Amino acid sequence: MMYREYLQKEGYAKTTITSYLRYQSFFSNWCEYKDYEEATIDYKSCLSYIKFIQQSKKGKTITKSTVQHQVGALKIYFNYLVDSEQRFDNPIENINIRGVKRTLNHNLLEPEELEDLYYSYQTERIEFPNSKSVAIRNKVITGLMVYQGLNATALKALNVEHIELEKGTIYIPSTRITNSRTLELKSPQILPFVQYLEKHREILQEELKNYTESLFPLNSERFDIITLHLFKRLKRINHKVTNVKQVRASVITNWLKTYNIREVKYMAGHRYISSTERYQQDDLENLHEMIESLHPIC
Repeated sequence: MMYREYLQKEGYAKTTITSYLRYQSFFSNWCEYKDYEEATIDYKSCLSYIKFIQQSKKGKTITKSTVQHQVGALKIYFNYLVDSEQRFDNPIENINIRGVKRTLNHNLLEPEELEDLYYSYQTERIEFPNSKSVAIRNKVITGLMVYQGLNATALKALNVEHIELEKGTIYIPSTRITNSRTLELKSPQILPFVQYLEKHREILQEELKNYTESLFPLNSERFDIITLHLFKRLKRINHKVTNVKQVRASVITNWLKTYNIREVKYMAGHRYISSTERYQQDDLENLHEMIESLHPIC
């Protein structure tokens, strides 16, 4: 399988594929010039390449974010070489460019706040025009966000076959940027899942005229319509709640207080350990901000 085919199989957009192929060509040309083999180039030599692309060209400054983007693209290329059995490892898997501005995860939710979103979500005494089937579906979605840390992309990709209630597990398929994994369903999730799968999913299929194997039938390809209405209700439970990204960041940050970083990397579906490490840093920065707000230094 050629690199272009690999990127297409992984679901990358056409513009991204064009960009990644261009960066791969830069790297291949550099390796040829330096007389390195891509299948055997080591970590130290890769650092030389990164230093090379950091150098300004024709008076134009190369930003750290641009270098980070090229390094990220190179990580994908090495993943392809590993998958196609051209080499055994990704030598730059854990490399991350220092000093790149990040969007920090502020206003994170504590484990008790996350659980309260689930337990407090009402599925009884539903008033028109809302329906019990929608409420059960939304409670199931809320559980998958607060217990398994799923984002909208992962939720949309779920099929019925991915749920194994007998084993109490859920399989989350890989996406363009995350790995597949199998996670435990928590005991409070089981009954709503049973209700949803045995009755309410079928009701929603009939209403939406959607008979696919998708776990959550849609009347369009826009899953954000579901999450938009869901989060309006979740904000009534806790005004701090903003969106799926905030909930997932909260879950991963809280996981890091209980599990080791390799376990969290798997649970979150991260491809690189550096992605998981961001949440450790963000948690520390949130702690510093909290201390400074309570005890300002005059």
